Amino acid sequence: MPKARTFTAQFKAQVVLEVISGAKTSGEVCRQYQIHPNLFSRWKTTFLEQAPSIFGQAEVRSSEQERIAELERMIGRLTMELEVAKKVSGLLHSQSSRNGLSS
Repeated sequence: MPKARTFTAQFKAQVVLEVISGAKTSGEVCRQYQIHPNLFSRWKTTFLEQAPSIFGQAEVRSSEQERIAELERMIGRLTMELEVAKKVSGLLHSQSSRNGLSS
């Protein structure tokens, strides 16, 4: 019994795009790549059903990127505040040592 061929997602997309773009007909790609028409039909259906989600992912990534940028700004601000607090604490400690006060 011959082993079933497997196709990469990139190959499937390329084949479907050849037909959708009008470069070839479905019959031409099926003959060229020796693909059964029913298999090609499933690929095309899957491609068309999932196409809208591709654009939705960009929106999700965009909002995630905005949140990451916001958190990075917050980390930067808090880091600066911590450095200032350390300097002030060091100055107060050195002043109290000079004045003979112990903490």
